[in-house]
Amino acid sequence: QVQLVEHGGGSVQAGESLRLSCSASGFTPNDYYMGWFRQAPGKEREGVATIYVGVRNYYTDYADSVKGRFTISQDNAKNTLYLQMNSMKPEDTAIYYCAAAKSILYGVVSLRQDDYQYWGQGTQVTVSS
Repeated sequence: QVQLVEHGGGSVQAGESLRLSCSASGFTPNDYYMGWFRQAPGKEREGVATIYVGVRNYYTDYADSVKGRFTISQDNAKNTLYLQMNSMKPEDTAIYYCAAAKSILYGVVSLRQDDYQYWGQGTQVTVSS
């Protein structure tokens, strides 16, 4: 049974950092496409960062709004996905979700939520100005 559990949400001030983690069980993350998504109040859920770890390389992609500030990474030995968030802004306030996909429709990685079959329960991140 595939299970994803997010940890590390909380409240920070603008400019500060926060690291989210996602513990995976029931599957091996390096066989899957992994991603972080977020949903702000009154807005649709959006892709934030994605990663696919291949045999020799890994591939990542980020939403334009977080490029240069957020970093996605994966520790296969711990079956854990991370999202390091630096220089945070109030507009980063949202519920953050971890997701996994065995395959995607096209591309080497995906920020399309419809590609993802498995989801965590989400963790709240609040950034105050």
